[in-house]
Amino acid sequence: MILNALLIIAGSYLVGSIPTAFLAGKLLKGIDIRQVGSGNIGATNVFRSIGKTAGIGVLVIDMLKGVVPVLLAANFAPGPYTEIYKILAGLAAICGHIWTVFLNFKGGKGVATSTGVLLTLAPIAALAAFIVFILTVTISRYISLGSMMAASAMPLLTWYFNPGQTELFYFVLVVAVLIDLRHIPNLKRIVKHEEHKFSFKIKKDCAN
Repeated sequence: MILNALLIIAGSYLVGSIPTAFLAGKLLKGIDIRQVGSGNIGATNVFRSIGKTAGIGVLVIDMLKGVVPVLLAANFAPGPYTEIYKILAGLAAICGHIWTVFLNFKGGKGVATSTGVLLTLAPIAALAAFIVFILTVTISRYISLGSMMAASAMPLLTWYFNPGQTELFYFVLVVAVLIDLRHIPNLKRIVKHEEHKFSFKIKKDCAN
């Protein structure tokens, strides 16, 4: 069991560590995404700095970085501990995205990869949280605030839609706290009215 757990954690961490946004910036525009826009290594900054297509592509891949490890863990370690393995895989993938070994342990906020993990482990609760995200962004136009609100709602939604799954609930609680902590700088900028509001309008020289 211990060996399986270590292999799952290591493999999931490496998958999560793939710096999708950084690679997109280098391959598509020859830029370091950390040096443009918000400096964040995530889909939102790619969307703003490179274009819609690149941003959506990075978002999908980052979500898959959460989906794939969980699915592989379920197949790699079937049996009574499958759910634990899936949770370990999900947590490792999220940590890989936030603290990627390929960029000196500095990565993104973890939202997209967490979304992929949660959609796999608790799909109904994750979809409900996505509705919270959409409503928040529609009203405020702040992606960061939408992410925080959805993350904060996720433990309650998991408790409601996945009753009795104690390990899953505590895992989601940890992920929610982690995401909210990662967004504290964004929250401070929102209070100061310095946070960028989301818009589908992209500068022509950045569009794909």
